[in-house]
Amino acid sequence: MTTKNTWTRARRWATIGAVGAAGVAAAELAVAGGFMVREVFKYPDPVQDGPDPMLAPPTHPMRSSVVGTPDGTLLHVVASGDVEDADEIVVLIHGWTCNTGFWNAQFNHFGSGRPMVAYDQRGHGLSEMGTAAATIEMLGQDLQAVLEAMIPEGKRAVLVGHSMGGMTIMSWAKQFGAGMEDRVSAIVLCSTAARGVVQRQHLIPEDMPAVAGPGKRVLERTFTSSRLPLPSNSLTEKFSHYVTTGPVARQAHVDFTDEMIASCSPKARGAWGSAMYSLDVLSGLDKVTVPTAVVVGSADLLTPVEHAQEMAKVLSRRGFLYSYNVYEGAGHMVPYERSAEFDALLGNLLSGVSAATGS
Repeated sequence: MTTKNTWTRARRWATIGAVGAAGVAAAELAVAGGFMVREVFKYPDPVQDGPDPMLAPPTHPMRSSVVGTPDGTLLHVVASGDVEDADEIVVLIHGWTCNTGFWNAQFNHFGSGRPMVAYDQRGHGLSEMGTAAATIEMLGQDLQAVLEAMIPEGKRAVLVGHSMGGMTIMSWAKQFGAGMEDRVSAIVLCSTAARGVVQRQHLIPEDMPAVAGPGKRVLERTFTSSRLPLPSNSLTEKFSHYVTTGPVARQAHVDFTDEMIASCSPKARGAWGSAMYSLDVLSGLDKVTVPTAVVVGSADLLTPVEHAQEMAKVLSRRGFLYSYNVYEGAGHMVPYERSAEFDALLGNLLSGVSAATGS
């Protein structure tokens, strides 16, 4: 009887301890979440200046096709312009929770005069997710499949990657980058990171109590790996503004972002968010042997300036940094938050590449 009572008391205290630990964890998470929500509602209201025509679907002819990957997954691809007209074809690679529509501003700016290709990342837009587990290596392998299918023999690609698209380029370089100058003429790494992207974001304020530290780490994982469906409404719009665009943002840009994120498959969002938690493609930069521009917004909370500085430093040391560009006040969505400046940068890069090759 004594032994039985002892085990009963032990189980009781173990249960109380587990409940207490769960309560502490919940409290830590609540504190971290509360500090982030405080920042969300401190952001100013977006600027009401009407629609941005650069975000409208392109009106010039666009071709749609699919590319198969080695594991049989089909990726949706859109293209414009005549690939026979230029030696370089721009390949646009969007980021997490986005789709090919992310690049409307670039398609609209360059029109049909510049051959351009964009594809929906695996599980995004109209691309299949496939059955294999999402990995950072897979991002580079999917890009390789697109390049093999869409870039004709004798032509070269100008790779432009935003956020997870930039990680895709570095993953590709790490795996397939040997002698890349034969297939790629230039690179743009925009609003992206080479390592520690989840752990080094600035969405959760640093001034919260130290006791909430564990809750911050839980919130980081929850934010990226959640597979819950996301609506698009006035509340999610506030969070989209805070997370993705600069404090002084156009309403049209906030709406466009919020609707794009809401349309992303929850399964793909969670799978790729989880994969990015272990991101480390910094060594991919050691394979880069072409001019590379690094672009970031000064108010980017998802991939803050420290990431861009790290990548630029590596590229500069190796002699392949084309330019380092910080757009003041811009958030994470630079290609349409600052479309005029970004398109000018891309145009100058393309002109420089053409001049260097004599085309």
